[in-house]
Amino acid sequence: MGKKDKEKSRTVKKETMWMVASLALVVGFIGGVVFGVYKSETLKPFQNTQVSQPPEKGQGVSAEQAAQIFRLEKETKENPGNVAAWTNLGNLYFDTGSYKNAIAAYTKSLALNPNNADVMTDLGIMYRRTGQPQKAIEAFDKAAKIDPRQETALYDKGIVLMHDLKDIPGAIKAWEELLKRNPAATSPSGQPVKTLVKTLKRNMKP
Repeated sequence: MGKKDKEKSRTVKKETMWMVASLALVVGFIGGVVFGVYKSETLKPFQNTQVSQPPEKGQGVSAEQAAQIFRLEKETKENPGNVAAWTNLGNLYFDTGSYKNAIAAYTKSLALNPNNADVMTDLGIMYRRTGQPQKAIEAFDKAAKIDPRQETALYDKGIVLMHDLKDIPGAIKAWEELLKRNPAATSPSGQPVKTLVKTLKRNMKP
């Protein structure tokens, strides 16, 4: 596997983890619209975390990760135009829970290559993790515009709208846009997004 393939695989893996951790399912309709959040308790660092107002915290850095961070920080300082180094540094900060540093690294990467939809999506995730849902949505919108195949950005936009901003109609709109691009889109658990949208619409009716 080449370097680019490894980076792409890493990004997809992170995005999948995020989506599984953020997965929302409608669980009932009792005297009004009642929504519940289903989160996998086996995934980290997202378990048992209030993502709308998350703390900035590390989750432990291994010796190998520390060495990689040191090397990449040195590289970006000596060669600030190395977009791959900024991206990889952002990924390491992402993985180790250093969200503000990840935002800074991803912002540098995007300043050099603004058309990387995967990095833009990761930036949106980091904005959400630092309690900045509006900036997260802006990043997801940019990612979806850069690459129409970037379905994760639209799915996560719906999550932010639904849970952080309590904008159910906005979430439905985001997921309907996702369905326009991929009618067969599913959640990480395998639930069709089309089914989720229908359920939300039905439960919104008076």
